[in-house]
This record gives sequence, C-alpha cells and structure tokens, in this order.
Amino acid sequence: MPKFIPHKHKIRVGITLGDPSGIGPLVVAKALSKVHSLAEFVVIGDKKVFDMCHVSCAMCPGVKFIDLNNVSRKNFSFGKVKPEYGRASIQYLDQALELIKNQEIDCLVTAPISKEAINLAGFHYSGHTEYLEKNTHTSHTVMMLLNKQLKFSLVTRHTPLKKVSEEINKGKVVQVIRTTCLGLRQLFLIKRPRIVVCGLNPHASDNGIIGTEENKIIKPCIKRLKRLPGHIAGPYPAEVAIKKAYQGDFDCVIAMYHDQSLIPLKLLGDESGVNLTLGLPFIRTSPLHGTAFDIAGTNSANPASMIAAIKLAIKCALNQKRA
Repeated sequence: MPKFIPHKHKIRVGITLGDPSGIGPLVVAKALSKVHSLAEFVVIGDKKVFDMCHVSCAMCPGVKFIDLNNVSRKNFSFGKVKPEYGRASIQYLDQALELIKNQEIDCLVTAPISKEAINLAGFHYSGHTEYLEKNTHTSHTVMMLLNKQLKFSLVTRHTPLKKVSEEINKGKVVQVIRTTCLGLRQLFLIKRPRIVVCGLNPHASDNGIIGTEENKIIKPCIKRLKRLPGHIAGPYPAEVAIKKAYQGDFDCVIAMYHDQSLIPLKLLGDESGVNLTLGLPFIRTSPLHGTAFDIAGTNSANPASMIAAIKLAIKCALNQKRA
C-alpha cells in the first residue's frame, strides 16, 4: 500500500467510513463535498462502496483515499447487518490508528459502526470509544456529547439503566470531571471552565431522601476537586443543571448516564451534534447518529452532524497546537 504523504501546513484529518452497509459512506461523501477546502483529508475505507454514493470526485478535490478493498462486491447491499461488514469497519479503524501512530494525520473522524456487526465479527466492544481505549492502552477516556448549545461529559456510557448506580463511584466521577476540565482548557481554550454536575436521582435526591449517591459519592467528589481551575457546582437536579448550562451559566454538564444527555441534545436539534472522545492521545470525533440501516442506500441521509464532527476535529486540533 502506498504511503499517504500529508500536507505540511494544513490540519490533517483522517476519516473512517464506518460500517460500509450503513449511511457512513454517504454522509462522508456529502460532507467532504462541502468542507474539502478546510483541511487535508484522507478517507479510509472501501473505494467501491464509496463510489456507490455517487458523489463526484470533482466535488471533493484534494481528498486522498486509502482503499482497503475489503468488501466483496458480490451480494453487497446497503442496510444489512453482517459480520464481514463489522470486520471491515474495524479494519478501517486499525488503518487509521496506524496513520496516527506514524504521525501522518492530526485527528480522526469516525463514521458510525454497527455494534451488532462488530460483535458478530468477534470484536466484543460496545462502540468506538471502548475499542480505541483498548488499542491505545488508554484507561481514562470520557465521552463528551455536544452541539451548538450544550456540552455533556458522561460518567457512564452504554450502561443498562438498572446498572448505572453500580457503576458510579468516587474514582470515576473524579476522573470524568478532571478529564473534562483538561479537555475544555486544551481543546476549547476555556481557561477557567465552569462545570455543573447532575445528580443521579430525581431532585438530586432531596438531600438523601430519594437515594444516597449524591451525598455519599457526588458531593465528596465536587468538594475534593474545588482547587481545579474554574468552578464546579452541583449536584443539581438534572433539569436544573441543563437549563443553567443552556442559559450560559456553565460551559459543560456532567451527566450520570447516557440519556440524561442525549434527550436534551436531540431535542435541541441533533444536526450540530458531535461525539468527542476526551483522554485519548489524539482527537477523535464522530457524528451524533448511528448507522441508520433503514435509510442506507437511499441518498436521504443528512450529512450535517458529520460536517459538524469534521469542523470540530479541525477546531480542536488547531486549539491543541495553540494551547
């Protein structure tokens, strides 16, 4: 495979196509037709699948493509969950990690993978974040979900609701707040981040009447971190914390579980939504949607979230160089 030779001055963005049978190839193609001039881009995937999206190469001048040629044309169709497609999406990711290791790209944007397909292929991970953690030997990453109005960092990620309380402990809460504070300073250039922490229980437990996690775990963590640069408040009832952040009183919300963040983000409009992984040795973003197998191959997928993910990766890479 020929070596990818990047431009010396522009931010160098790697993009993986995700599950080849999902909407990843299409939203990448559509997005690049809009943002190709903002950075130096290299797409990692299967060129045959990418070409099926019918976005002219003339619409994406300067974009390089690393073709792994790992999807059989025979019987290929969009919208299918298959182990071979899950395996292909992991191979794209492995190639991207090699580019990062060799310092050939500055940041990574990942199109959606299918958790079902990668598990069928023998890769037992709950998503990109966990796979990247394992393969970069990183123990403390944080999932930050954001759009134009709000930023959330998650204490638990893809955890069944009945197990969320079991996974919340002082070590994890402290680590998430510390990593978030550092990310806000380095990637968003916020010198003194204002962070608000959600409670787990309704009304943030009403001082222990509705649950014990706030008094036993969350409050001691906030007290322990009072010397971090900036300001940490809470635990507040989730709706209070989110409203205050939306009004501009805080830079980021610490959410205790997945839907505590996803519901307000998507209600406010998920077109600008992005998933940013904090704590990795490189910047990684992805759109705030999945593979959308139900519309894959129909040309109807909206690239707005992918465009937002690309722009955020470039912004964070530039800020990281300045920090």
